[in-house]
Amino acid sequence: MTTDTKTSGYSHTQKAPLCLLVYSLAIVFLALGWFIRDAPPIPWLFPPIGVLMLVIAASFHHLTVEDQGDVLSVRFGPIPLFRKTVQYADIVKVEVGRTLLLDGLGIHKSIRGGWVWNLWGRDCVVVHFRNGGVFRIGTDDTENLAAFLERKISG
Repeated sequence: MTTDTKTSGYSHTQKAPLCLLVYSLAIVFLALGWFIRDAPPIPWLFPPIGVLMLVIAASFHHLTVEDQGDVLSVRFGPIPLFRKTVQYADIVKVEVGRTLLLDGLGIHKSIRGGWVWNLWGRDCVVVHFRNGGVFRIGTDDTENLAAFLERKISG
Protein backbone atom coordinates (compact mmCIF):
# COMPACT_ATOMS: atom_id res chain seq x y z
CA MET A 1 0.00 0.00 0.00
CA THR A 2 1.48 3.31 -1.08
CA THR A 3 0.05 6.75 -0.68
CA ASP A 4 1.47 9.92 -2.16
CA THR A 5 -0.62 12.99 -1.48
CA LYS A 6 1.79 15.69 -2.56
CA THR A 7 0.13 18.51 -4.43
CA SER A 8 1.62 17.14 -7.66
CA GLY A 9 0.04 13.69 -7.54
CA TYR A 10 -1.68 10.81 -5.87
CA SER A 11 -1.03 7.09 -6.04
CA HIS A 12 -2.49 4.37 -3.84
CA THR A 13 -2.72 0.60 -4.21
CA GLN A 14 -5.15 -1.40 -2.10
CA LYS A 15 -4.66 -5.12 -1.68
CA ALA A 16 -7.28 -7.52 -0.41
CA PRO A 17 -7.63 -11.24 0.39
CA LEU A 18 -10.46 -11.73 -2.12
CA CYS A 19 -8.02 -12.91 -4.78
CA LEU A 20 -6.84 -15.72 -2.48
CA LEU A 21 -10.32 -17.24 -2.55
CA VAL A 22 -10.41 -17.09 -6.36
CA TYR A 23 -6.86 -18.53 -6.62
CA SER A 24 -7.97 -21.38 -4.32
CA LEU A 25 -11.03 -22.11 -6.45
CA ALA A 26 -8.86 -22.09 -9.57
CA ILE A 27 -6.54 -24.66 -8.01
CA VAL A 28 -9.53 -26.82 -7.07
CA PHE A 29 -10.85 -26.77 -10.65
CA LEU A 30 -7.41 -27.53 -12.09
CA ALA A 31 -6.90 -30.39 -9.61
CA LEU A 32 -10.34 -31.84 -10.34
CA GLY A 33 -9.61 -31.64 -14.04
CA TRP A 34 -6.36 -33.54 -13.50
CA PHE A 35 -7.50 -36.21 -11.05
CA ILE A 36 -10.90 -36.93 -12.64
CA ARG A 37 -9.79 -36.52 -16.26
CA ASP A 38 -11.38 -39.79 -17.40
CA ALA A 39 -14.96 -38.76 -16.56
CA PRO A 40 -16.69 -36.75 -19.29
CA PRO A 41 -17.10 -33.70 -19.45
CA ILE A 42 -14.30 -33.07 -16.91
CA PRO A 43 -11.31 -32.94 -19.33
CA TRP A 44 -12.69 -30.13 -21.44
CA LEU A 45 -14.64 -28.27 -18.74
CA PHE A 46 -12.70 -27.99 -15.45
CA PRO A 47 -9.17 -27.08 -16.67
CA PRO A 48 -10.37 -24.12 -18.79
CA ILE A 49 -12.50 -22.89 -15.87
CA GLY A 50 -9.44 -23.16 -13.61
CA VAL A 51 -7.28 -21.17 -16.03
CA LEU A 52 -10.01 -18.53 -16.41
CA MET A 53 -10.26 -18.23 -12.63
CA LEU A 54 -6.47 -17.77 -12.39
CA VAL A 55 -6.69 -14.89 -14.87
CA ILE A 56 -9.61 -13.33 -12.98
CA ALA A 57 -7.79 -13.67 -9.63
CA ALA A 58 -4.71 -11.96 -11.07
CA SER A 59 -6.95 -9.26 -12.55
CA PHE A 60 -8.49 -8.47 -9.14
CA HIS A 61 -5.35 -8.87 -7.00
CA HIS A 62 -5.17 -5.16 -6.19
CA LEU A 63 -6.81 -1.82 -7.03
CA THR A 64 -4.61 1.13 -7.95
CA VAL A 65 -5.89 4.71 -8.05
CA GLU A 66 -3.39 7.13 -9.55
CA ASP A 67 -3.10 10.70 -10.80
CA GLN A 68 -1.97 10.88 -14.42
CA GLY A 69 -1.92 14.61 -15.04
CA ASP A 70 -5.37 15.59 -16.29
CA VAL A 71 -7.03 12.25 -15.49
CA LEU A 72 -7.45 9.88 -12.56
CA SER A 73 -6.60 6.29 -13.44
CA VAL A 74 -8.45 3.49 -11.64
CA ARG A 75 -7.28 -0.02 -12.46
CA PHE A 76 -7.35 -3.52 -11.11
CA GLY A 77 -4.27 -5.63 -11.59
CA PRO A 78 -1.63 -6.87 -11.98
CA ILE A 79 -3.23 -8.11 -15.19
CA PRO A 80 -4.79 -4.82 -16.38
CA LEU A 81 -8.01 -6.18 -17.89
CA PHE A 82 -10.18 -3.68 -16.02
CA ARG A 83 -9.20 -0.01 -16.02
CA LYS A 84 -10.91 3.34 -16.25
CA THR A 85 -9.81 6.95 -16.48
CA VAL A 86 -11.75 9.94 -15.18
CA GLN A 87 -11.18 13.44 -16.53
CA TYR A 88 -10.83 15.90 -13.65
CA ALA A 89 -12.67 18.48 -15.76
CA ASP A 90 -15.77 16.23 -15.75
CA ILE A 91 -15.98 16.08 -11.93
CA VAL A 92 -18.26 18.53 -10.11
CA LYS A 93 -18.20 17.09 -6.58
CA VAL A 94 -16.54 14.37 -4.51
CA GLU A 95 -17.46 13.02 -1.10
CA VAL A 96 -16.47 10.21 1.22
CA GLY A 97 -19.16 7.54 1.31
CA ARG A 98 -19.94 3.89 1.86
CA THR A 99 -21.19 1.27 -0.52
CA LEU A 100 -24.22 -0.80 0.34
CA LEU A 101 -23.87 -4.45 1.32
CA LEU A 102 -25.86 -5.18 -1.85
CA ASP A 103 -23.20 -3.37 -3.91
CA GLY A 104 -20.69 -6.10 -3.03
CA LEU A 105 -17.25 -6.31 -4.60
CA GLY A 106 -15.94 -5.93 -8.14
CA ILE A 107 -17.24 -3.79 -10.99
CA HIS A 108 -20.96 -3.25 -11.42
CA LYS A 109 -23.85 -0.83 -11.40
CA SER A 110 -25.04 0.29 -7.99
CA ILE A 111 -28.70 -0.03 -7.05
CA ARG A 112 -28.42 3.69 -6.12
CA GLY A 113 -27.24 4.52 -9.63
CA GLY A 114 -23.79 4.88 -11.12
CA TRP A 115 -20.88 2.48 -11.19
CA VAL A 116 -19.02 0.85 -8.30
CA TRP A 117 -15.40 -0.30 -8.56
CA ASN A 118 -14.56 -1.96 -5.26
CA LEU A 119 -11.99 -4.51 -4.15
CA TRP A 120 -12.62 -4.87 -0.44
CA GLY A 121 -14.58 -3.12 2.30
CA ARG A 122 -17.39 -0.61 2.05
CA ASP A 123 -15.52 2.72 2.25
CA CYS A 124 -15.51 4.65 -1.00
CA VAL A 125 -15.12 8.03 -2.61
CA VAL A 126 -18.23 9.10 -4.49
CA VAL A 127 -17.42 11.05 -7.64
CA HIS A 128 -20.25 13.13 -9.16
CA PHE A 129 -19.94 14.09 -12.84
CA ARG A 130 -21.23 17.09 -14.78
CA ASN A 131 -23.51 14.80 -16.81
CA GLY A 132 -25.21 13.55 -13.61
CA GLY A 133 -23.31 10.25 -13.47
CA VAL A 134 -21.83 8.79 -10.30
CA PHE A 135 -18.70 6.67 -9.84
CA ARG A 136 -17.95 5.02 -6.48
CA ILE A 137 -14.29 4.13 -6.01
CA GLY A 138 -13.80 1.65 -3.19
CA THR A 139 -10.62 2.37 -1.25
CA ASP A 140 -9.02 2.07 2.15
CA ASP A 141 -7.63 5.62 1.66
CA THR A 142 -10.88 7.59 1.35
CA GLU A 143 -9.85 10.78 3.15
CA ASN A 144 -6.64 11.26 1.15
CA LEU A 145 -8.28 10.45 -2.20
CA ALA A 146 -11.23 12.77 -1.54
CA ALA A 147 -8.91 15.60 -0.42
CA PHE A 148 -6.72 15.11 -3.50
CA LEU A 149 -9.72 15.17 -5.86
CA GLU A 150 -11.10 18.29 -4.12
CA ARG A 151 -7.79 20.06 -4.77
CA LYS A 152 -7.77 18.94 -8.42
CA ILE A 153 -11.32 20.10 -9.18
CA SER A 154 -11.13 23.38 -7.27
CA GLY A 155 -7.70 24.46 -8.49
